[in-house]
Amino acid sequence: MIDPRAVVSPQAQIADDVEIGAFTVIGPGVTIGKGTWVGPHAVINGPTQIGADNRIFQFASLGDAPQDKKYRGEPTRLEIGDRNVIREFVTVNRGTIHDKSLTKIGCDNLLMAYTHVAHDCVVGDKVVMSNCATLGGHVQIGDWVIMGGLSAVHQHTKIGAHCFIANNAAVTRDVPPYIMVVGQPAKPHSVNSEGLKRRGFTADQIRNIRRAYRVLYRSGLLLADALRELEKTALEQAEIRPFVEFIKASSRSIVR
Repeated sequence: MIDPRAVVSPQAQIADDVEIGAFTVIGPGVTIGKGTWVGPHAVINGPTQIGADNRIFQFASLGDAPQDKKYRGEPTRLEIGDRNVIREFVTVNRGTIHDKSLTKIGCDNLLMAYTHVAHDCVVGDKVVMSNCATLGGHVQIGDWVIMGGLSAVHQHTKIGAHCFIANNAAVTRDVPPYIMVVGQPAKPHSVNSEGLKRRGFTADQIRNIRRAYRVLYRSGLLLADALRELEKTALEQAEIRPFVEFIKASSRSIVR
C-alpha cells in the first residue's frame, strides 16, 4: 500500500492498510492509524500522531517545526484524530514549550486547501476551515465551528462551539458560542441559527439563545451586568450555560 517512490522512515509506525502515494515523505516519530490515505507529495514529520481513516491530500505539510522565533528545536508534538480530510497545501505545525508542547486537531474536520493551523492550536471536532483560513498560535476552536475563506484568527484567541466566522473576517477577540461574526476586526452580527437548526437545536433553544444574544449585545448593559442576567437565565436553560461559562473564562475579552 506504500508507493515505492515514497520515502518512509523506518522509525515511523504505519498501520498495515495505510496507503501512501508517490514522492510523499514520512519522517521518524510519525504514527499513522488504520484506514488512512496519504496522497502524493505530502510531507509528515514527527513527533506526529495521526488517527484512523484520515484523507491527506497532495502537498500537505504536517508536523513540521513551529513558525516561532523562540523555538529552539525542543521535542514537541502534533496530534490529529480520526476521519479528518486535509486538502492540498494545508500546513499544520507542532507545538512549542511555551504552551503545552502540543498542537491538537480532533475528529471529523475538513481543512480545505491552503489552510494553516499554527503551533499550540487546539481544534475541536466537526470544524470546517474554508480555503486559506488561518489560525495564529495558541488559538482554540470549539466543535462545529465554520470559518469562511480567507478568515484569520489572532494568537491566543478562542472561538466557541457552533460559531460562524464570515469570509475575510479578522478575529482579534474571543467569540462566544453560537455567534456569527463579520468584518475586520470581526464584530458580532447575529446568532448562527441556521447552523444550530442543522445540528438539532430546537426552536425553543434557538429562541433562548437569541434572547441571550440580545441581552449581551443589544440591551446596552455593561458586560458585568449582562453576565449577571445571563447567569440567572442559565439556571433554567442549559443551552445558555456554555455561553455564560465561555464569557467568564475569556482572557482576551469578547467581540463587542
